[in-house]
Amino acid sequence: MPIAKAWSVALLGIDGRVIEIEADLGGGLSRVTLVGLPDAGLREAKDRVRSAVRNSGQPWPDGKVTLGLSPANLPKVGSAYDLGIAAAVLAATGAVPATRLLGTILLGELALDGRVRPVRGILPGLLAARSAGYERAVVPADSLVEAALVEGIDVAGAPHLRDLVAWLNNEAGLVAPEPPAPAEPPSVPDLADVVGQPEARWALEVAAAGGHHLLFTGPPGVGKTMLARRLPGLLPRLSPEESLEVTAVHSVDGSLSKSSPLVTVPPFVAPHHSITVAALIGGGSGLASPGAISRAHRGVLFLDEVCEFGGQRLESLRTVLEEGEVRIARVKGAITYPARFQLVLATNPCACAPPKDADCVCSPTARRRYLGRLSGPLLDRVDLRVRLRPLSALSAHDTGTAESTETVRGRVLEARDRATRRWREHGWRSNSEVPGPALRRQFSLPGEATSLLDRALDRGILSGRGADRCLRIAWTLADLDGEPRPGTEQVGSALAFRERVAA
Repeated sequence: MPIAKAWSVALLGIDGRVIEIEADLGGGLSRVTLVGLPDAGLREAKDRVRSAVRNSGQPWPDGKVTLGLSPANLPKVGSAYDLGIAAAVLAATGAVPATRLLGTILLGELALDGRVRPVRGILPGLLAARSAGYERAVVPADSLVEAALVEGIDVAGAPHLRDLVAWLNNEAGLVAPEPPAPAEPPSVPDLADVVGQPEARWALEVAAAGGHHLLFTGPPGVGKTMLARRLPGLLPRLSPEESLEVTAVHSVDGSLSKSSPLVTVPPFVAPHHSITVAALIGGGSGLASPGAISRAHRGVLFLDEVCEFGGQRLESLRTVLEEGEVRIARVKGAITYPARFQLVLATNPCACAPPKDADCVCSPTARRRYLGRLSGPLLDRVDLRVRLRPLSALSAHDTGTAESTETVRGRVLEARDRATRRWREHGWRSNSEVPGPALRRQFSLPGEATSLLDRALDRGILSGRGADRCLRIAWTLADLDGEPRPGTEQVGSALAFRERVAA
Protein backbone atom coordinates (compact mmCIF):
# COMPACT_ATOMS: atom_id res chain seq x y z
CA MET A 1 0.00 0.00 0.00
CA PRO A 2 2.23 2.88 -1.23
CA ILE A 3 1.82 6.19 0.61
CA ALA A 4 3.20 9.54 -0.55
CA LYS A 5 2.95 13.06 0.87
CA ALA A 6 2.79 16.61 -0.42
CA TRP A 7 2.14 19.93 1.31
CA SER A 8 -0.18 22.88 0.72
CA VAL A 9 -1.68 25.72 2.80
CA ALA A 10 -5.16 26.27 4.25
CA LEU A 11 -6.28 29.85 4.89
CA LEU A 12 -8.29 30.96 7.91
CA GLY A 13 -8.94 34.59 7.10
CA ILE A 14 -5.50 35.91 6.15
CA ASP A 15 -3.75 33.46 8.45
CA GLY A 16 -2.45 30.26 6.87
CA ARG A 17 -1.69 26.79 8.15
CA VAL A 18 0.39 24.18 6.35
CA ILE A 19 -1.64 21.13 5.28
CA GLU A 20 -0.16 17.68 4.77
CA ILE A 21 -1.69 15.81 1.82
CA GLU A 22 -1.37 12.02 1.95
CA ALA A 23 -2.17 9.64 -0.91
CA ASP A 24 -2.71 5.96 -0.10
CA LEU A 25 -3.12 3.37 -2.85
CA GLY A 26 -4.98 0.22 -1.84
CA GLY A 27 -6.86 -2.68 -3.36
CA GLY A 28 -10.55 -2.94 -3.96
CA LEU A 29 -12.91 -1.22 -6.34
CA SER A 30 -11.64 1.74 -8.32
CA ARG A 31 -12.71 4.85 -6.46
CA VAL A 32 -11.27 7.99 -4.86
CA THR A 33 -12.02 8.95 -1.27
CA LEU A 34 -11.15 12.40 0.07
CA VAL A 35 -11.14 12.94 3.84
CA GLY A 36 -10.21 15.88 6.06
CA LEU A 37 -13.27 18.21 6.15
CA PRO A 38 -13.26 19.31 2.49
CA ASP A 39 -15.89 21.77 1.26
CA ALA A 40 -17.97 21.22 -1.86
CA GLY A 41 -15.37 22.75 -4.18
CA LEU A 42 -12.60 20.63 -2.72
CA ARG A 43 -14.65 17.42 -2.87
CA GLU A 44 -14.78 17.88 -6.63
CA ALA A 45 -10.97 17.94 -6.72
CA LYS A 46 -10.77 14.16 -7.08
CA ASP A 47 -12.51 14.37 -10.47
CA ARG A 48 -10.49 17.40 -11.61
CA VAL A 49 -7.19 15.85 -10.56
CA ARG A 50 -7.93 12.46 -12.17
CA SER A 51 -8.75 14.07 -15.52
CA ALA A 52 -5.74 16.40 -15.31
CA VAL A 53 -3.35 13.52 -14.57
CA ARG A 54 -4.65 11.41 -17.43
CA ASN A 55 -4.64 14.32 -19.89
CA SER A 56 -1.05 15.08 -18.91
CA GLY A 57 0.10 11.65 -20.11
CA GLN A 58 0.41 10.08 -16.67
CA PRO A 59 -1.34 6.90 -15.50
CA TRP A 60 -4.06 7.07 -12.86
CA PRO A 61 -3.81 4.17 -10.37
CA ASP A 62 -6.34 1.36 -10.49
CA GLY A 63 -8.12 0.41 -7.32
CA LYS A 64 -8.94 2.52 -4.30
CA VAL A 65 -7.18 5.87 -3.76
CA THR A 66 -7.54 7.50 -0.33
CA LEU A 67 -6.57 11.12 -0.01
CA GLY A 68 -6.15 12.55 3.48
CA LEU A 69 -5.73 16.23 4.36
CA SER A 70 -4.46 16.87 7.86
CA PRO A 71 -5.01 18.34 10.38
CA ALA A 72 -8.25 16.49 9.77
CA ASN A 73 -10.33 18.74 12.05
CA LEU A 74 -9.43 21.92 10.15
CA PRO A 75 -11.94 22.96 7.45
CA LYS A 76 -10.44 22.99 3.94
CA VAL A 77 -11.94 25.43 1.44
CA GLY A 78 -11.29 25.99 -2.25
CA SER A 79 -9.38 24.41 -5.10
CA ALA A 80 -5.81 25.43 -4.21
CA TYR A 81 -5.02 21.85 -3.07
CA ASP A 82 -5.36 20.34 -6.58
CA LEU A 83 -1.67 20.60 -7.43
CA GLY A 84 -0.61 19.04 -4.13
CA ILE A 85 -3.13 16.20 -4.49
CA ALA A 86 -1.90 15.42 -8.00
CA ALA A 87 1.74 15.42 -6.87
CA ALA A 88 0.99 13.10 -3.94
CA VAL A 89 -0.87 10.61 -6.18
CA LEU A 90 1.89 10.63 -8.80
CA ALA A 91 4.53 10.09 -6.11
CA ALA A 92 2.51 7.19 -4.66
CA THR A 93 2.32 5.51 -8.07
CA GLY A 94 6.04 5.98 -8.65
CA ALA A 95 5.56 8.24 -11.65
CA VAL A 96 7.68 10.92 -9.94
CA PRO A 97 10.20 10.72 -7.09
CA ALA A 98 9.21 12.22 -3.76
CA THR A 99 12.56 13.85 -3.04
CA ARG A 100 11.68 17.32 -4.37
CA LEU A 101 8.31 17.30 -2.64
CA LEU A 102 10.01 17.49 0.74
CA GLY A 103 10.04 21.09 1.93
CA THR A 104 7.92 22.29 -1.03
CA ILE A 105 4.52 24.00 -0.83
CA LEU A 106 2.20 23.39 -3.80
CA LEU A 107 -0.66 25.79 -4.58
CA GLY A 108 -2.85 25.79 -7.66
CA GLU A 109 -6.09 24.63 -9.26
CA LEU A 110 -5.99 22.10 -12.08
CA ALA A 111 -8.03 22.34 -15.25
CA LEU A 112 -9.23 19.09 -16.79
CA ASP A 113 -6.51 19.30 -19.46
CA GLY A 114 -3.77 19.76 -16.86
CA ARG A 115 -3.33 23.52 -16.96
CA VAL A 116 -2.56 25.11 -13.59
CA ARG A 117 -4.98 27.92 -12.85
CA PRO A 118 -4.43 30.79 -10.40
CA VAL A 119 -6.16 30.75 -7.03
CA ARG A 120 -6.86 33.31 -4.34
CA GLY A 121 -4.68 33.74 -1.29
CA ILE A 122 -1.25 33.07 -2.81
CA LEU A 123 0.42 35.84 -0.81
CA PRO A 124 -0.93 34.95 2.68
CA GLY A 125 -0.39 31.27 1.89
CA LEU A 126 3.30 31.80 1.14
CA LEU A 127 3.72 34.04 4.19
CA ALA A 128 2.38 31.19 6.32
CA ALA A 129 4.66 28.69 4.57
CA ARG A 130 7.69 30.88 5.21
CA SER A 131 6.75 31.21 8.88
CA ALA A 132 6.47 27.41 9.10
CA GLY A 133 10.04 27.02 7.79
CA TYR A 134 9.38 26.05 4.17
CA GLU A 135 11.90 27.41 1.69
CA ARG A 136 10.35 26.50 -1.69
CA ALA A 137 6.94 26.83 -3.33
CA VAL A 138 5.38 26.00 -6.69
CA VAL A 139 2.47 28.20 -7.74
CA PRO A 140 0.51 28.83 -10.96
CA ALA A 141 2.62 30.69 -13.51
CA ASP A 142 0.01 33.45 -13.68
CA SER A 143 0.46 34.07 -9.93
CA LEU A 144 4.23 34.52 -10.01
CA VAL A 145 4.08 38.31 -9.75
CA GLU A 146 2.09 38.04 -6.53
CA ALA A 147 4.18 35.17 -5.18
CA ALA A 148 7.42 37.07 -5.76
CA LEU A 149 6.33 39.67 -3.19
CA VAL A 150 7.21 37.20 -0.41
CA GLU A 151 10.90 37.32 0.40
CA GLY A 152 12.76 34.44 2.01
CA ILE A 153 11.12 31.65 0.01
CA ASP A 154 12.03 30.40 -3.49
CA VAL A 155 9.01 30.45 -5.78
CA ALA A 156 8.56 28.96 -9.23
CA GLY A 157 5.62 28.82 -11.61
CA ALA A 158 4.06 25.78 -13.23
CA PRO A 159 1.98 26.53 -16.35
CA HIS A 160 0.90 22.88 -16.73
CA LEU A 161 0.92 19.69 -14.69
CA ARG A 162 3.39 18.25 -17.23
CA ASP A 163 5.86 20.98 -16.21
CA LEU A 164 5.56 19.99 -12.56
CA VAL A 165 6.11 16.32 -13.45
CA ALA A 166 9.21 17.19 -15.48
CA TRP A 167 10.56 19.30 -12.59
CA LEU A 168 9.95 16.53 -10.05
CA ASN A 169 11.78 14.10 -12.36
CA ASN A 170 14.64 16.62 -12.63
CA GLU A 171 14.15 16.78 -16.40
CA ALA A 172 13.30 20.47 -16.79
CA GLY A 173 12.92 23.63 -14.76
CA LEU A 174 9.90 25.73 -13.87
CA VAL A 175 9.13 29.35 -14.70
CA ALA A 176 11.16 31.76 -12.57
CA PRO A 177 9.69 35.08 -11.42
CA GLU A 178 10.79 38.15 -13.34
CA PRO A 179 12.43 41.09 -11.57
CA PRO A 180 9.75 43.52 -10.39
CA ALA A 181 9.18 46.50 -12.64
CA PRO A 182 9.82 49.92 -11.09
CA ALA A 183 6.65 51.11 -9.43
CA GLU A 184 5.05 54.14 -11.01
CA PRO A 185 3.85 56.88 -8.66
CA PRO A 186 0.12 56.40 -8.15
CA SER A 187 -2.25 58.96 -9.58
CA VAL A 188 -4.66 60.45 -7.07
CA PRO A 189 -7.36 63.11 -7.52
CA ASP A 190 -6.14 66.61 -6.72
CA LEU A 191 -7.66 68.57 -3.85
CA ALA A 192 -7.34 71.72 -5.94
CA ASP A 193 -10.30 70.47 -8.01
CA VAL A 194 -12.68 71.13 -5.10
CA VAL A 195 -14.32 74.52 -5.34
CA GLY A 196 -14.73 76.51 -2.13
CA GLN A 197 -15.61 74.71 1.14
CA PRO A 198 -12.67 75.95 3.26
CA GLU A 199 -14.06 74.46 6.49
CA ALA A 200 -14.52 71.04 4.88
CA ARG A 201 -11.03 71.16 3.37
CA TRP A 202 -9.58 71.97 6.79
CA ALA A 203 -11.54 69.11 8.37
CA LEU A 204 -10.21 66.76 5.68
CA GLU A 205 -6.65 67.87 6.47
CA VAL A 206 -7.20 67.29 10.20
CA ALA A 207 -8.71 63.87 9.49
CA ALA A 208 -5.71 62.90 7.35
CA ALA A 209 -3.21 64.16 9.92
CA GLY A 210 -4.72 62.23 12.83
CA GLY A 211 -6.55 59.30 11.23
CA HIS A 212 -9.94 60.58 12.42
CA HIS A 213 -13.41 59.59 11.22
CA LEU A 214 -15.39 62.28 9.40
CA LEU A 215 -19.01 63.24 8.62
CA PHE A 216 -19.94 65.60 5.78
CA THR A 217 -23.46 67.04 5.76
CA GLY A 218 -24.73 69.26 2.97
CA PRO A 219 -26.96 69.56 -0.08
CA PRO A 220 -26.20 67.64 -3.28
CA GLY A 221 -23.42 68.89 -5.51
CA VAL A 222 -21.38 70.83 -2.94
CA GLY A 223 -18.37 68.49 -3.08
CA LYS A 224 -18.86 65.86 -0.36
CA THR A 225 -17.89 62.95 -2.60
CA MET A 226 -15.05 64.88 -4.25
CA LEU A 227 -13.54 65.66 -0.85
CA ALA A 228 -13.84 62.06 0.34
CA ARG A 229 -12.15 60.69 -2.79
CA ARG A 230 -9.18 62.98 -2.22
CA LEU A 231 -8.47 61.76 1.30
CA PRO A 232 -6.26 58.77 0.25
CA GLY A 233 -3.97 61.20 -1.60
CA LEU A 234 -3.34 63.09 1.65
CA LEU A 235 -2.49 60.00 3.67
CA PRO A 236 1.06 58.60 4.00
CA ARG A 237 2.01 55.77 1.68
CA LEU A 238 1.74 52.33 3.23
CA SER A 239 4.86 50.94 4.89
CA PRO A 240 6.22 47.61 3.55
CA GLU A 241 4.59 45.77 6.45
CA GLU A 242 1.25 47.51 5.90
CA SER A 243 1.44 46.91 2.14
CA LEU A 244 1.80 43.15 2.63
CA GLU A 245 -1.05 43.15 5.16
CA VAL A 246 -3.41 45.03 2.85
CA THR A 247 -2.31 43.00 -0.19
CA ALA A 248 -2.99 39.78 1.73
CA VAL A 249 -6.60 40.85 2.35
CA HIS A 250 -7.09 41.74 -1.30
CA SER A 251 -5.48 38.45 -2.32
CA VAL A 252 -8.00 36.46 -0.29
CA ASP A 253 -10.76 38.64 -1.74
CA GLY A 254 -9.51 38.06 -5.29
CA SER A 255 -9.32 41.76 -6.18
CA LEU A 256 -5.57 42.10 -6.80
CA SER A 257 -4.18 43.50 -10.02
CA LYS A 258 -2.30 40.85 -12.00
CA SER A 259 0.35 43.26 -13.29
CA SER A 260 1.07 45.18 -10.04
CA PRO A 261 -0.46 43.31 -7.11
CA LEU A 262 1.34 45.12 -4.28
CA VAL A 263 -0.97 47.73 -2.70
CA THR A 264 1.12 50.77 -1.75
CA VAL A 265 -1.56 53.48 -1.56
CA PRO A 266 -4.27 53.49 1.13
CA PRO A 267 -7.28 51.82 -0.52
CA PHE A 268 -10.55 53.68 -1.08
CA VAL A 269 -13.72 51.59 -0.83
CA ALA A 270 -17.15 53.12 -1.49
CA PRO A 271 -19.95 50.50 -1.36
CA HIS A 272 -23.46 51.22 -2.62
CA HIS A 273 -26.13 51.76 0.02
CA SER A 274 -27.89 48.55 -1.08
CA ILE A 275 -24.96 46.41 0.14
CA THR A 276 -25.85 43.56 2.48
CA VAL A 277 -24.49 43.21 6.00
CA ALA A 278 -22.48 40.14 4.95
CA ALA A 279 -20.90 42.01 2.03
CA LEU A 280 -20.10 45.00 4.24
CA ILE A 281 -18.75 43.19 7.30
CA GLY A 282 -17.76 39.87 5.72
CA GLY A 283 -19.52 36.53 5.62
CA GLY A 284 -20.72 33.75 3.40
CA SER A 285 -21.27 30.05 3.91
CA GLY A 286 -18.57 27.89 5.41
CA LEU A 287 -15.62 30.07 6.38
CA ALA A 288 -16.36 33.78 6.04
CA SER A 289 -14.88 35.91 3.25
CA PRO A 290 -13.64 39.49 3.80
CA GLY A 291 -16.14 42.32 3.42
CA ALA A 292 -15.85 45.92 2.27
CA ILE A 293 -14.53 47.07 5.65
CA SER A 294 -11.57 44.68 5.40
CA ARG A 295 -10.84 45.74 1.82
CA ALA A 296 -10.62 49.29 3.23
CA HIS A 297 -8.04 48.22 5.84
CA ARG A 298 -5.37 50.92 6.26
CA GLY A 299 -7.40 53.11 3.91
CA VAL A 300 -10.75 54.87 3.63
CA LEU A 301 -14.29 53.48 3.80
CA PHE A 302 -16.67 56.01 2.27
CA LEU A 303 -20.42 55.66 2.83
CA ASP A 304 -22.19 58.10 0.53
CA GLU A 305 -25.86 58.81 1.24
CA VAL A 306 -25.24 57.15 4.58
CA CYS A 307 -28.81 57.68 5.82
CA GLU A 308 -29.97 55.28 3.09
CA PHE A 309 -27.83 52.38 4.35
CA GLY A 310 -30.24 51.26 7.03
CA GLY A 311 -29.78 50.80 10.74
CA GLN A 312 -28.57 47.20 10.72
CA ARG A 313 -25.70 47.89 8.33
CA LEU A 314 -24.61 51.06 10.11
CA GLU A 315 -24.83 49.65 13.63
CA SER A 316 -22.68 46.69 12.58
CA LEU A 317 -19.78 49.14 12.24
CA ARG A 318 -19.76 50.26 15.87
CA THR A 319 -17.59 47.52 17.37
CA VAL A 320 -15.29 47.45 14.33
CA LEU A 321 -14.54 51.17 14.66
CA GLU A 322 -13.35 50.63 18.23
CA GLU A 323 -11.37 47.41 17.78
CA GLY A 324 -9.91 47.71 14.27
CA GLU A 325 -10.81 44.13 13.36
CA VAL A 326 -13.90 42.05 12.68
CA ARG A 327 -14.57 38.58 14.06
CA ILE A 328 -17.07 36.48 12.12
CA ALA A 329 -18.33 33.20 13.57
CA ARG A 330 -19.73 30.51 11.29
CA VAL A 331 -20.52 26.84 11.74
CA LYS A 332 -17.12 25.76 10.44
CA GLY A 333 -15.12 28.22 12.52
CA ALA A 334 -14.51 31.83 13.51
CA ILE A 335 -12.46 34.11 11.27
CA THR A 336 -10.75 37.39 12.15
CA TYR A 337 -10.04 39.98 9.46
CA PRO A 338 -8.23 43.29 9.99
CA ALA A 339 -10.43 46.35 9.54
CA ARG A 340 -8.62 49.48 10.72
CA PHE A 341 -9.86 52.18 8.37
CA GLN A 342 -10.91 55.81 8.32
CA LEU A 343 -14.67 56.16 8.04
CA VAL A 344 -16.00 59.03 5.95
CA LEU A 345 -19.76 59.55 5.94
CA ALA A 346 -21.72 61.87 3.64
CA THR A 347 -25.38 62.71 3.86
CA ASN A 348 -27.95 65.24 2.73
CA PRO A 349 -29.62 67.30 5.46
CA CYS A 350 -33.05 65.93 4.57
CA ALA A 351 -34.87 63.64 2.18
CA CYS A 352 -35.83 66.27 -0.41
CA ALA A 353 -32.26 67.65 -0.45
CA PRO A 354 -32.75 71.01 -2.21
CA PRO A 355 -29.74 73.09 -3.27
CA LYS A 356 -30.59 75.66 -0.58
CA ASP A 357 -32.12 75.13 2.85
CA ALA A 358 -34.73 77.80 2.16
CA ASP A 359 -36.26 75.59 -0.56
CA CYS A 360 -36.70 72.57 1.74
CA VAL A 361 -40.26 71.20 1.85
CA CYS A 362 -39.62 68.70 4.67
CA SER A 363 -41.23 69.26 8.03
CA PRO A 364 -38.98 69.51 11.09
CA THR A 365 -40.22 66.07 12.12
CA ALA A 366 -39.27 64.60 8.73
CA ARG A 367 -35.82 66.16 8.89
CA ARG A 368 -35.23 64.75 12.36
CA ARG A 369 -36.49 61.35 11.28
CA TYR A 370 -34.18 61.35 8.26
CA LEU A 371 -31.03 62.27 10.19
CA GLY A 372 -32.17 60.08 13.07
CA ARG A 373 -31.12 57.08 10.99
CA LEU A 374 -27.62 57.93 12.20
CA SER A 375 -27.79 56.69 15.77
CA GLY A 376 -26.18 58.51 18.67
CA PRO A 377 -23.73 55.67 19.45
CA LEU A 378 -22.49 55.67 15.84
CA LEU A 379 -22.15 59.46 15.68
CA ASP A 380 -20.30 59.36 19.00
CA ARG A 381 -17.56 57.42 17.22
CA VAL A 382 -17.24 60.01 14.42
CA ASP A 383 -14.60 62.56 15.42
CA LEU A 384 -15.19 65.41 12.96
CA ARG A 385 -18.57 66.69 11.80
CA VAL A 386 -18.75 69.38 9.13
CA ARG A 387 -21.66 71.15 7.49
CA LEU A 388 -20.96 72.10 3.86
CA ARG A 389 -22.50 75.28 2.50
CA PRO A 390 -24.23 75.64 -0.86
CA LEU A 391 -21.98 77.04 -3.57
CA SER A 392 -22.38 80.69 -4.46
CA ALA A 393 -21.57 82.30 -7.80
CA LEU A 394 -18.55 83.98 -6.21
CA SER A 395 -17.06 80.74 -4.79
CA ALA A 396 -17.83 78.77 -7.97
CA HIS A 397 -15.62 81.11 -10.02
CA ASP A 398 -12.85 81.42 -7.43
CA THR A 399 -10.36 78.81 -8.67
CA GLY A 400 -7.06 80.52 -7.98
CA THR A 401 -6.65 80.04 -4.23
CA ALA A 402 -7.31 76.34 -3.70
CA GLU A 403 -4.33 74.41 -2.36
CA SER A 404 -3.22 71.26 -4.16
CA THR A 405 -3.04 67.78 -2.69
CA GLU A 406 0.77 67.95 -2.66
CA THR A 407 0.79 71.13 -0.56
CA VAL A 408 -1.69 69.86 2.00
CA ARG A 409 -0.06 66.43 2.09
CA GLY A 410 3.23 68.05 3.08
CA ARG A 411 1.64 69.50 6.21
CA VAL A 412 -0.12 66.21 6.93
CA LEU A 413 3.12 64.23 6.73
CA GLU A 414 4.87 66.67 9.08
CA ALA A 415 2.04 66.32 11.61
CA ARG A 416 2.06 62.54 11.25
CA ASP A 417 5.81 62.49 11.80
CA ARG A 418 5.44 64.43 15.07
CA ALA A 419 2.75 62.01 16.25
CA THR A 420 4.79 58.97 15.22
CA ARG A 421 7.84 60.15 17.18
CA ARG A 422 5.68 60.86 20.23
CA TRP A 423 3.82 57.52 20.28
CA ARG A 424 6.53 55.24 18.83
CA GLU A 425 7.59 53.66 22.11
CA HIS A 426 3.95 52.86 22.91
CA GLY A 427 3.23 51.19 19.56
CA TRP A 428 0.58 53.66 18.37
CA ARG A 429 0.78 54.90 14.79
CA SER A 430 -1.52 57.93 14.88
CA ASN A 431 -3.42 60.11 17.34
CA SER A 432 -6.67 58.26 16.63
CA GLU A 433 -5.19 55.02 18.00
CA VAL A 434 -4.18 56.40 21.40
CA PRO A 435 -6.43 54.92 24.12
CA GLY A 436 -8.38 57.26 26.38
CA PRO A 437 -6.68 56.23 29.66
CA ALA A 438 -3.28 57.18 28.22
CA LEU A 439 -4.59 60.59 27.19
CA ARG A 440 -6.00 61.23 30.67
CA ARG A 441 -3.03 59.90 32.68
CA GLN A 442 0.34 59.70 30.94
CA PHE A 443 -0.39 62.58 28.57
CA SER A 444 -2.89 64.58 30.61
CA LEU A 445 -3.38 68.27 29.84
CA PRO A 446 -3.55 71.14 32.34
CA GLY A 447 -6.93 71.90 33.91
CA GLU A 448 -7.26 75.26 32.14
CA ALA A 449 -6.83 73.53 28.76
CA THR A 450 -9.56 70.95 29.42
CA SER A 451 -12.03 73.23 31.21
CA LEU A 452 -14.22 73.40 28.11
CA LEU A 453 -14.42 69.60 28.00
CA ASP A 454 -15.27 69.47 31.67
CA ARG A 455 -18.18 71.87 31.19
CA ALA A 456 -19.40 69.92 28.16
CA LEU A 457 -19.33 66.70 30.20
CA ASP A 458 -21.22 68.34 33.06
CA ARG A 459 -23.91 69.62 30.69
CA GLY A 460 -24.25 66.21 29.01
CA ILE A 461 -23.09 67.49 25.62
CA LEU A 462 -20.24 64.97 25.51
CA SER A 463 -19.95 61.35 26.52
CA GLY A 464 -16.77 59.93 27.99
CA ARG A 465 -15.91 58.50 24.56
CA GLY A 466 -16.60 61.88 22.97
CA ALA A 467 -14.26 63.60 25.41
CA ASP A 468 -11.48 61.15 24.56
CA ARG A 469 -12.02 61.80 20.87
CA CYS A 470 -11.85 65.56 21.46
CA LEU A 471 -8.48 65.07 23.14
CA ARG A 472 -7.23 63.08 20.15
CA ILE A 473 -8.36 65.84 17.78
CA ALA A 474 -6.66 68.42 19.99
CA TRP A 475 -3.36 66.53 19.76
CA THR A 476 -3.74 66.46 15.96
CA LEU A 477 -4.39 70.20 15.85
CA ALA A 478 -1.31 70.77 17.99
CA ASP A 479 0.75 68.64 15.59
CA LEU A 480 -0.49 70.70 12.64
CA ASP A 481 0.35 73.92 14.52
CA GLY A 482 3.79 72.63 15.47
CA GLU A 483 3.02 72.83 19.20
CA PRO A 484 4.45 70.29 21.66
CA ARG A 485 1.07 69.78 23.35
CA PRO A 486 -2.51 71.04 22.95
CA GLY A 487 -3.67 74.21 24.66
CA THR A 488 -7.01 75.87 25.25
CA GLU A 489 -7.29 76.93 21.60
CA GLN A 490 -6.78 73.41 20.21
CA VAL A 491 -9.18 71.85 22.73
CA GLY A 492 -11.82 74.47 21.91
CA SER A 493 -11.42 73.85 18.17
CA ALA A 494 -11.70 70.10 18.74
CA LEU A 495 -14.91 70.58 20.71
CA ALA A 496 -16.27 72.78 17.93
CA PHE A 497 -15.73 69.96 15.43
CA ARG A 498 -17.78 67.67 17.68
CA GLU A 499 -20.58 70.22 18.08
CA ARG A 500 -21.12 70.79 14.37
CA VAL A 501 -23.96 68.32 14.23
CA ALA A 502 -26.13 68.26 11.14
CA ALA A 503 -29.52 69.73 11.84
